[in-house]
Amino acid sequence: MADRPCLMTIHAHPDDEASKGSATVARYTDQGARAVLVCCTGGEEGDILNPALDRPEIRADLVEVRRRELAEATRIIGYDATHLLGYRDSGMPDSEANARSDAFANADIDEAVGRLVRIIRAERPHVIVTYSDNQLGYLHPDHLRVYDVTAPAWEKAGDPEAYPEAGEPWTPSKLYFTTWSKTRVVATHQKFGELGLESPYDDDWFEREWDDHRITTRVEIGPWYDRRVGALRAHATQVDPASPFWFGLPDDVARGVYPFDDYILADSRVPTTTPEDDLFAGIGGLEPLAAVEAVLTR
Repeated sequence: MADRPCLMTIHAHPDDEASKGSATVARYTDQGARAVLVCCTGGEEGDILNPALDRPEIRADLVEVRRRELAEATRIIGYDATHLLGYRDSGMPDSEANARSDAFANADIDEAVGRLVRIIRAERPHVIVTYSDNQLGYLHPDHLRVYDVTAPAWEKAGDPEAYPEAGEPWTPSKLYFTTWSKTRVVATHQKFGELGLESPYDDDWFEREWDDHRITTRVEIGPWYDRRVGALRAHATQVDPASPFWFGLPDDVARGVYPFDDYILADSRVPTTTPEDDLFAGIGGLEPLAAVEAVLTR
């Protein structure tokens, strides 16, 4: 394990790992990296968005259902390990769930950071991907908390005086924020129009704040698009298979509309030059991308 480059992604709920950067993870596992997921909550407050599964027995067992969905999605993506940070889904602001003492939003920061530091030290990632310091209007308490916990854990994981009970210090090399670009949304919206299909992107999408000016890194993911779709479909309670937002374009078209995942390089402890096209730039140790793509397209 120590000889393989390691990518760790930190997400709020089951299904976030599928919708945010899953094709990137699939690409890097095919290139020989080890991939580790940290899921901070159990997703207890998730809505059942697939009408076919909105049944009493599913609702009664939703926590276990979502764990099984997560296991299948991570298998499809190619994750080597999944860690549950152990907090409850906080729900949306001002909801009943948001007031619970066991909600992630109400977690003691020092304790939560310590839990994450322990995982970082055990898994020894070179690259960590998490949520941005700017949530751009999507103020889900758990997404905000992911950043609040990851930022200090990034700093403390390599400090031998911090959390000495959490294992041998490990200093990750690069920290990224995952983000969706306006460029991606515009390209997808335009493709719907070209095909005479109704776009799921209304005017609100184009009036919101975007972080395109902060993007430093675009990772090519076209050959891994199908793994992303498979992972999304694995979250069958949370992702409606008839959703035009996720599946409105034919797969062969959607694969090429914007074949990139976008990231903001938040910090680096190794020399690198932006713009980048590789999260492991400055670290290395991966199979050449061209060789992997050649195998995938045979």
